[in-house]
Amino acid sequence: MRTEDGTMLSEAASATHEAGSGRVVLSGRWTADQAPSVETAAARIAAAAGQPVLVDLTRIERLDTLGAWVLERTRGEIEAAGGRLAYAGATPEHRILLGEMGLRQPEPATGPGHGRIYGFLDDLGRRVVAARRDVVTGLAFLGEVVVACLRVAARPGTFRGTAFVNQIDQVAFRGVPIIVLISFLVGGIVAQQGIFQLQRFGAQTFVVNLIGLLILRELGVLLTSIMVAGRSGSAFTAEIGSMRMREEVDALRVMGLDPIEILIVPRILALVVGLPMLALIASLAALAGGGLTAMLYGGMTPEGFLSRLQAAISLHHVAVGLIKAPFMALIIGIIATIEGFAVEGSAESLGRHVTASVVKSIFMVIVLDGLFAVFFAAIDF
Repeated sequence: MRTEDGTMLSEAASATHEAGSGRVVLSGRWTADQAPSVETAAARIAAAAGQPVLVDLTRIERLDTLGAWVLERTRGEIEAAGGRLAYAGATPEHRILLGEMGLRQPEPATGPGHGRIYGFLDDLGRRVVAARRDVVTGLAFLGEVVVACLRVAARPGTFRGTAFVNQIDQVAFRGVPIIVLISFLVGGIVAQQGIFQLQRFGAQTFVVNLIGLLILRELGVLLTSIMVAGRSGSAFTAEIGSMRMREEVDALRVMGLDPIEILIVPRILALVVGLPMLALIASLAALAGGGLTAMLYGGMTPEGFLSRLQAAISLHHVAVGLIKAPFMALIIGIIATIEGFAVEGSAESLGRHVTASVVKSIFMVIVLDGLFAVFFAAIDF
């Protein structure tokens, strides 16, 4: 049919069944402007779902995104019912469009609600499965890092010394001011609260034992690890995630370079070396803050504070905190780099994985500190 000016009118989409076979011949325009006829024709295709369906596309005038999506939706419905649908006579353009629509299947409809308890258990189960998957992924990634470190040790010339020094500067030296400040304040707060409680029993001098043992064994390394996780761990995730978004990691693989060796090993080694140093500096700053508070708030003399501190602590208390530091650094580095490699091609994904990196690192650092506390108590160290 033609219009008054001589142009041909669009033909509506149609689907014709060939008698005695499962072949369906499509014709007309399967486009958005023919949406009603497209839906009607798709319903005719779905009616033949009892047998294998072969859809012939040779007579289609035009196929756009809507038509391809309806065809793929119909194919999904037929296959969900146990049938099968195949295409014949598709042009390369048709195959590309149908393939793209096939990658974007609609989300399955959620069933009726089963109550709050069911929803809570379902969410808990999913989180447990996700946690198990994270543990397996972390162990596998740790294995890759260990293998990469062994390769570097076998070929010292491949070690990225410049990158390692740069990361030491970023992780350790540039982190000293904020870590010293926060540790000093926390040490003062702990001492003030300890004096306030102990002076009720006339035992305020024992605050030196409290802050000495607490800071050297637990608080110094724990505070440092949490601040490093929030400062350096998030930076690692953001840096690697940005490289993933710009496909720089893929470019390294194309050039025959191992991203683990180039990107991960220097960062993790810098954390393992830098965190113990930061933990020791943080402990000294916290002791200084506690000592200043004890002098100003508790009336102690500097000589009395130092002599009591020397009697309360020994070298193995310092060693307890320093032993934990490399393990906490390793956990922070592994989690941060895993989350960085998991970033996809959007800013939303980058923000989500940076947040996950910090939260998971802090959680695992606290868990590890608890496990070490139990272990050291069991061996009476």
